[in-house]
Amino acid sequence: MDNIKRIAGIIWILLGPLSVYYLVKTAVIEISKKPVLDTKIQWTVFVVVFIPIAIGMVLFGYYALKGEYKHLPESSAEIID
Repeated sequence: MDNIKRIAGIIWILLGPLSVYYLVKTAVIEISKKPVLDTKIQWTVFVVVFIPIAIGMVLFGYYALKGEYKHLPESSAEIID
């Protein structure tokens, strides 16, 4: 199971920047199709909101790759201790 978590970590690390690339690429294409202010604002908001999500995906993948999720607490009592 730990190997699966590490492989999934690599996938998450690669998925973050790749998704930002495709989002920005799509935004540029859509803005060039219809270069009005509404379209520019809409796609700028999409990109700005998604960048922290992508950073979180990379961090999640990094921690999975490093093995931080080897042992998860079994109950809420372990979280408090």
